[in-house]
Amino acid sequence: MKYMLPRFFVVAFLFHAIALVAQDKVDITGKWVFNVETSAGTGTPTVTFKQDGEKLTGHYSSMTLGEADFTGSVKGREIAFNFMANVADMQIPVSYTGTIESKDAMKGKIVITGLGDGTFTAKRQ
Repeated sequence: MKYMLPRFFVVAFLFHAIALVAQDKVDITGKWVFNVETSAGTGTPTVTFKQDGEKLTGHYSSMTLGEADFTGSVKGREIAFNFMANVADMQIPVSYTGTIESKDAMKGKIVITGLGDGTFTAKRQ
């Protein structure tokens, strides 16, 4: 009987730890609408994500930067993806980094090489 109480606390601790790890894993697969603000202007691109573990692939679509496939990663609640945008017949690297706030929201920073930096928020559609 004297060993039951410590075992209970060990089991309770393990369940709590497993629950915390499960909370951190968010699958962002699906269509998202971004709200981007940069020194060069604003935009509302649509981004379709396909997440496989930490691996991220997808498609980016906007009036400003056009259409592009991308690759990236999701580690915990951190997201990063990049692609080459075709702007005025020039290939320009674009990078997004951010934090997944919930299963339906994220925010972060965008770097459009040579054109400026900015911020974004995004909501699952």
